[in-house]
Amino acid sequence: MPQPISDMMTKVVRSVGMDDTIEKVENELKSHKLSSVPVVDSKGNIFGIISSPDIVLFHAARKNPKAVRAWDMCTYKPIQVGPDASIDEVARQMVTHRVHHVLVTEHGSVIGIVSSLDFVQAFLRRGT
Repeated sequence: MPQPISDMMTKVVRSVGMDDTIEKVENELKSHKLSSVPVVDSKGNIFGIISSPDIVLFHAARKNPKAVRAWDMCTYKPIQVGPDASIDEVARQMVTHRVHHVLVTEHGSVIGIVSSLDFVQAFLRRGT
């Protein structure tokens, strides 16, 4: 039986609200040493995702981080998989869609997140 992504995912997921400023998003990423955060609406429904490279591009455009909201710059409709999706299938989706983060969801709620770095770490563990 293929190994499920739930074995690899990070189970504690911090999120930001759609109306949070980019300044707040950036502080969330920095203070928790995250590379991405899901963007959710007031009911906790997934709206998008913001990653560290998004923040870098935002600053390169010299926009005001206090004036722009998360909904305005997030990647809409991030890739989502169930906890039983195989690790191989998630890796294929990440490569196909050229993304570095995938949300693991169950019944519409985020229960985990997987990054490309998680795959690198798993690869290194397997080699030792």
